[in-house]
Amino acid sequence: MTTAKTPGTETDPWAGRVESGDWDAITAEVDEYGGALLPQLLTPEETVEIRELYGQDALFRSTVDMGRHRFGEGRYRYFDTPYPEPVERLKQALYPRLLPIARDWWTKLGRPAPWPDSLDEWLRMCHDAGQTKSTAILLHYGEKDWNALHRDLYGDLVFPLQVVINLNEPGVDHTGGEFLLLEQRPRAQSRGTATLLPHGHGYVFTTRDRPVASARGWSAAPVRHGVSAIRSGERHTLALVFHDAA
Repeated sequence: MTTAKTPGTETDPWAGRVESGDWDAITAEVDEYGGALLPQLLTPEETVEIRELYGQDALFRSTVDMGRHRFGEGRYRYFDTPYPEPVERLKQALYPRLLPIARDWWTKLGRPAPWPDSLDEWLRMCHDAGQTKSTAILLHYGEKDWNALHRDLYGDLVFPLQVVINLNEPGVDHTGGEFLLLEQRPRAQSRGTATLLPHGHGYVFTTRDRPVASARGWSAAPVRHGVSAIRSGERHTLALVFHDAA
């Protein structure tokens, strides 16, 4: 069942799209698999507008060549703040929906859950701890590019969920480029999942690990994420991380 809309979504289209999701089903899927597909968070026109930001150097604080650092192949850029409006509004709208999942996970794992009710307050905590660098990312992949399995931690303060949005249309703008999750299950073989993200849709997934039920209670299963090789065309991705970097 889709829950009631949060007040204010009528004037905030990005918040309205976040609220359009069946969050009971999303929560159940991310609990089971460590990741879940979200509704369409950006219109086709908005995805084009965000893709075109990639060439505007003044909007970014740094650029990373993945091949140079052996992270894969391709490039990504960290947005500087203030973020473009869709980026900021989506982060603000997603945080309260992800927060109950994060708190539930950390309760199961017997860990303190430090996250306050608002994203702004949480980011102030990050900044007070020396994590002051912005972490929203715009990624660009060309043919044969890929992203190695990794985790986006950036410091001691970590929010356990993050979101990616595909800014291109699979099968038209690119082939390949599936989003990958690899979960190291306690005392068992690793489990992988691959998801081809629809155009403009989000995907929420675990940043570091997730609780897995075991005979002795709950265990933490480490999870890494990446992107399979682009077979043809190009793919842009917007990545929303909910903690800042040291």
